[in-house]
Amino acid sequence: MLEEEYAPRRQLPPHLRPAPVEEAPFEYSLRQATEKDLPHVLEIYNHYVRNSSVTFDDSVMSLGQLRRKFAKTQEKRHPFVVAESPSGQILGFAYVFPWKDKAAFRHSVENFIYLGPTATGKGLGKALLGELISRSKAAGLKEMVAVIADQGAEASIALHRDFGFKQTGHMGRVGFKFDRWLGTVFMQKSLK
Repeated sequence: MLEEEYAPRRQLPPHLRPAPVEEAPFEYSLRQATEKDLPHVLEIYNHYVRNSSVTFDDSVMSLGQLRRKFAKTQEKRHPFVVAESPSGQILGFAYVFPWKDKAAFRHSVENFIYLGPTATGKGLGKALLGELISRSKAAGLKEMVAVIADQGAEASIALHRDFGFKQTGHMGRVGFKFDRWLGTVFMQKSLK
């Protein structure tokens, strides 16, 4: 071995080092989704269908299926929110959907939040859930339910807990995806 291989590496003096590149701030605005957003929403959702167990869907959703779901949220005047970057890119979305079809459940909804892969870990999920709760209260909804995978969705469980959701149940081994059994965690928040 050569002696210089054991010597500490030399560094440029501070005045000759390149300036660190500042990361652009993560900016977005939240707004009600429109029909033109649906292809972008679909791309984000289908990413999770193909690559994650946070949704139990194992076949990608079609644009027609998403349009029908979106139409139902609009018919019921339920919030469907998108996060949009200054350049117009959809970074994530959140919406509520009727918890059950029976009339007695008409004031209870289930929430759904999905972020684009490059938008995770930046506080966007927190912003979307806060906005979704606020808009759901304004729409007169009374109870919000979250059904979350019990594996691989720890951040979602923590997020809901931070917003005051309480765990109301756990069902083990009720779904099968990617050659493994999965369960669900039920969480609920009163919006009164």
